[in-house]
Amino acid sequence: MDRRSFLKTSALGGTAAAATTLAAPAYATGKRTLTMVTSWGRGLAGVFDAAQHAADSINAMSDGSLTVDIKAAGELVGAFEVFDAVSSGQADMYHAADYYFVGQHPGYAFFTSVPFGMTAQELLNWYLHGEGQAMHDELGQIFGLKPFLAGNTGAQAGGWYSKEINGPEDFNGLKFRMPGLGGKALGKLGASVQNIPGSEVYQALSSGAIDGTEWIGPWADEKAGFQEITKTYYTAGFHEPGAALTLATNLDVFESLSPAHQKIIEVAAGDTHQWNLAQFLNNNGAALQRLQAGGVKVLEFPDSVWDAFGKASAEVMSENMGDDLFKKISDSYTASMKESSSWLKQSSGTYTAQRDRVLG
Repeated sequence: MDRRSFLKTSALGGTAAAATTLAAPAYATGKRTLTMVTSWGRGLAGVFDAAQHAADSINAMSDGSLTVDIKAAGELVGAFEVFDAVSSGQADMYHAADYYFVGQHPGYAFFTSVPFGMTAQELLNWYLHGEGQAMHDELGQIFGLKPFLAGNTGAQAGGWYSKEINGPEDFNGLKFRMPGLGGKALGKLGASVQNIPGSEVYQALSSGAIDGTEWIGPWADEKAGFQEITKTYYTAGFHEPGAALTLATNLDVFESLSPAHQKIIEVAAGDTHQWNLAQFLNNNGAALQRLQAGGVKVLEFPDSVWDAFGKASAEVMSENMGDDLFKKISDSYTASMKESSSWLKQSSGTYTAQRDRVLG
């Protein structure tokens, strides 16, 4: 019997005293150490920073009564094993991109990014003031997790290629690294899509194991060193217009914490989300200039490729609509995106276009 079943059975059986005894140590001692496993190599720009920021914030706000012991990918479990490790109780919490876990449930894609989906601001609108957080929790209940968004990369780049992409046919046979539903869409164009942990992407691209990769954006990509391998870079992509990161705690562990400690985790995650988004957006412009100065050729996909992306993405989304929970999340997500987009386009969208025109 797993721990969650044991706790429920105890409570139903009237052994309230036993349940109190189980919960008491967290309250009595006031001290707890939580092991955080991450999908990121130690020091991986932006993403490991977000995990570290969340851990440091929890440690600081709890004044030492709640300590997070952070583990980089491979130090306790592999990059893509963190979900199962926390769900099973092997570790207490993870920091990752939830679209890595579409194999557990395709609905997890919405809590990182889906192709032709929400920008970072649109996603946060839905998550905090729509149904997003409740639906993230609904998924979490299935797997024994309590999740919060805790980071965002902003709009991700189209990626690095060994050759220019002049039409959809150029993806046929291309070995490309792209996770999530975006990767499945690329596969419909004939690409051989691979999901490789971030810390292993440079070697895969350098060795020729893959012909191209998306990663994040100019700053993180520059730090990863992809410009040392190829000079062909597409700055706008269809797959991740505002990719969120997640901090998820084992639900039994979360519920055993005091209300104050629970709130500390929630606040730390929210603070990390905004801090991390600003980190990426603040660094990308200068990094792109450096890349261009170093000979990187910055390109945009032609309309024919964008059209192919759109058709393939629609097919991928449609294939998952038979899952009731996926459809429920998708319907809520799409409705919120339309509402947010309508206002943002007419307000800040118009403003920034006119600002840039007036100021040159």
